Amino acid sequence: MTIRSVCLGLFFAATICAVTFFNDALLRQSLIVGNHMPIAVYGPILLFLLFVNPLLSAFSDRFDVPGFLKPLSAKELSIVIALALASCCVPYSSFLRLLPNLVMLPHHYARTEPGWTWKEEDGARKDVLGAYLPQAMTPDFGAEGPDPLNSFVRGMSLSDAHISFWAIPWTAWAGPLMFWMSLFGVLSIALAGLAVAVHKRWSEQEHLSYPVVEFTQALLPDEGGRLSPIFRNRLFWIGTTGVIVFHVNNYLFEWYPHYFLHIPRVFDFTALRWTFPTLVDGGGWGLFYVKIYFSFIGIAYLIAADVSLAVGLGPFVFRYLGGLLKGYGIPVESGTTFAPRIDRGVVYGGYVGMFLAMLYTGRHYYLNLVRRISWLPSRQEIPDTAVWGGRIFVVFISFFVAILACIGLAWQLAALYAFLMVVIFVVMGRIIAETGLFFIAPYLYPCVLIYSLFGQMAIGPQALMILFVVTCGLLIDPRETLMPYLVNGLKLADDCKVQIGRAMVFSVVAIGIGLVVATPLTIYIHYDKGVNWNDGWASQMVPKFAPTEVARIRRELTAQGKLEESEQMSGFSRFLSPSPHKAGTISFLFGLGGVLLCMAGRLRFAKWPVHPVIFLVWGGWAGYQTAWPFLIGGGLKLATVKYGGAKAYHKMKPLMFGLIAGDMLAGIGITIFGICYYFMTGEVPKHYLVLLG
Repeated sequence: MTIRSVCLGLFFAATICAVTFFNDALLRQSLIVGNHMPIAVYGPILLFLLFVNPLLSAFSDRFDVPGFLKPLSAKELSIVIALALASCCVPYSSFLRLLPNLVMLPHHYARTEPGWTWKEEDGARKDVLGAYLPQAMTPDFGAEGPDPLNSFVRGMSLSDAHISFWAIPWTAWAGPLMFWMSLFGVLSIALAGLAVAVHKRWSEQEHLSYPVVEFTQALLPDEGGRLSPIFRNRLFWIGTTGVIVFHVNNYLFEWYPHYFLHIPRVFDFTALRWTFPTLVDGGGWGLFYVKIYFSFIGIAYLIAADVSLAVGLGPFVFRYLGGLLKGYGIPVESGTTFAPRIDRGVVYGGYVGMFLAMLYTGRHYYLNLVRRISWLPSRQEIPDTAVWGGRIFVVFISFFVAILACIGLAWQLAALYAFLMVVIFVVMGRIIAETGLFFIAPYLYPCVLIYSLFGQMAIGPQALMILFVVTCGLLIDPRETLMPYLVNGLKLADDCKVQIGRAMVFSVVAIGIGLVVATPLTIYIHYDKGVNWNDGWASQMVPKFAPTEVARIRRELTAQGKLEESEQMSGFSRFLSPSPHKAGTISFLFGLGGVLLCMAGRLRFAKWPVHPVIFLVWGGWAGYQTAWPFLIGGGLKLATVKYGGAKAYHKMKPLMFGLIAGDMLAGIGITIFGICYYFMTGEVPKHYLVLLG
C-alpha cells in the first residue's frame, strides 16, 4: 500500500460521491452506482487500465520519471478499487437519495394527510409526527433564516443563477444531521470490522468463488504495470466490442429514431402466459419478458451451475407457489410496505436460516474468534486482523444500539433490531461472494419481522415510529449496501497482498470523506432545484411509509382499547405476551426451514440438487430482472462444459469478461457524454439504462 494509491483511492471515492446524485437525480441517466458492481468504479478503472496506465508505462520505460508518474501496479489498483467501492454506499439509494426527503417531506405531507391527525379527549388535535417522532429526527423549524420546509419543497433558485451555499438554513438541519451521520457512521465502522472478521472463513476455509473479484483481477496489470493479458485476447474484445456497439446503437436510437434501428434486449413472450395460469396468478407475468443483461450473463457463467440455476429458476418456483396459495385464497403480496407479508416473510426466514447455517458450518472458527475477541486462548489460529475486526464490530454495534436508546427506543428492541439488520447485511455479503449476484434488493426490514413476531401492542406506536424511520433511512432500498462492497474490496486487496486491516481502515476513511462531500452537495441541490418529484419512490412514497403505518396502528389499538396499555409496555415485558402475525410467522418459518433443509442436504448428499440461495433471491423485483440472464449464463456454461470440457470453459472466460467490460465502458462513456451535453446545452440528455439500478 503506497501513499499514491491511498490518495488516488480517496480522491476517486470523493469524486463518485460528488457526482452520483447530480447524475442520477438531475440528469436521470443510467445509475452510475445503482448496484454492487457500479459503473462509477469499473468504468473509470477500465479506461485507466486501457489508456492511462500503458501511457505511464511507456514513459517510465523511456525516461527517468519520478515515482508518482510510474504505472500503478495491481497492488496499488486494488486499494484504489476497494476504497472507491466502500464509498458507493453513501451517495444514492442506500442513504443520501432518501435522507433529505425523509427528514423534511413528512412534515410537508402532514399538512395534507388527515389520517395522520386525531383529536385528544381535551379537544386538542395532535399529529403522528408531533406525538411519536423523536426530537433528534426533527428539523428546527424555529431557526432564523428562510423557512427550511417550504424552501426545500419549492427550491430557492428563482432564475438560472444558483443559490449561495450559505443561503441554506443549515441551523435547521443540525440536529437531524448529527443523528443520522452518527448512526450511519457507527454502523459503517461496525460492518467494516465484521467484514474483516469473517474474511478468513469465507475466502480461505470455504473458498467462496467471489466472481466479481475474479473479473476484477483479470483486468489488473502485472507488477511492472504492464497491460493484463486479457486485453490481448481476441475473445475478450469480441465480447467488449459487441456490447459497446449494442449500447451505442440503442443510445443513438433514443436521439435519432429515424436513422437507427433499435436492437431489442427484452423479448415479449406474454402471449404464452395463459399456458401457465398458476404462474401468472402468483404474479409471474413479468417472467414472460426475457431480459438480456450482459454483465449478469457473464457472472452466471463464472459460478457453479447449480448456483446460477437456483438464481434463475427461483423466481419461477416462487411465483408458481404464490399462484397455488392464491388459489386457496391466500395472497402472498397483500399488505403495506411495513405490514407483515408472506412473500417477504419467506425470504427473511431464508436469510436467518442462511445466517444460522453459516454459524453452524463455521462454528469452530467463530467460537474461537469469540474467544480471541474476549481475550481468551483459542484452539484454532485466528488472524489478529480478524480479532480486532470482531472487537471493532462489538464496540460500534453497541454504539449503534446506544444511539437508538438515547432517542427513546428501549435498548432490548434496539439490540434485537441491530442483530436482525446485521443478519441482512452479512447474508447479502455472502450472496455476492458466492454467486456474484451484484443486484440484490431483498426489501427485508427488521422492524417488520419484530412487528410480525411480537405484535403491534407489544411494541407500541412510539417504538414502531423509531424503527420504521430508521429502516427508511438505512435499509429501505438495499441495492447499494456497504457489506457487499466491503466483502469484494477486502478479497481483492487480500489477493493482491495488501494488508486487509489497513484496507479496512482506509475504506472507513473513504466513507467518511464521501459523507463530508456528498451530504452538503445533496442538500444544496434540493434547496437549489427543489424536490425531485420525478423520483416518486424517494419523494412521494418513502417519506409517508412510517407515519402512515404508525397512524394506522394507533387507530387499531385505540379501537381495541389497548393504546394506553401498549404505551405503558417497557423492558422485557414487551416480549412476555407476544401476539404474532400468523401468516407472517408461518412464512418466516417456512423460509427458515427451507434453507436449513437444503444446507443439511448439501452437507449429507454429494448430488443434492437444490442450492439454498434459491430461498434468498427468489422473491422481489431483483429476482424478476436477473432470472433470465442467470439461466442463459448457466445454460451456456453447462453446454460449454458438456461439449468442450474444462478446456473450452476456460477458453470462453475472456468472452464473458468482455461482456461485463462492455457494459462498464458503454455505461461510463454514455454518462460522460450526458454530463458534457448538459453543461454545454443546459438540457437534460436522453434517458438510457445500461445496467439495472
